[in-house]
Amino acid sequence: MDKYDVHEELCKKLNSLYRAKNPDYGDSFYYIRKKHPNAILIRLEDKFRRVEAILENPELRNVKDETIEDTLFDLACYALMEITERRMEKQITWKEVKT
Repeated sequence: MDKYDVHEELCKKLNSLYRAKNPDYGDSFYYIRKKHPNAILIRLEDKFRRVEAILENPELRNVKDETIEDTLFDLACYALMEITERRMEKQITWKEVKT
């Protein structure tokens, strides 16, 4: 398995997590963005702080079953959720996006 295969596997896992968790949260990210358009900054800051805490003081964690990888997945998912919501607002499809 090379890096591209690992990346593809991780992207699939992110999508699977999003599909599983988003309904459980009642699409809360969508709703919080409507009230607070820059809510992504708070969500990312929370996760950055969590990564920092885990890396600097792993023995002080109260939530022992949350790994650094779990938190990094959360960070990645929030970033993708923000992009998703922005595209949904503009109804941009992949075919229309030029990179």
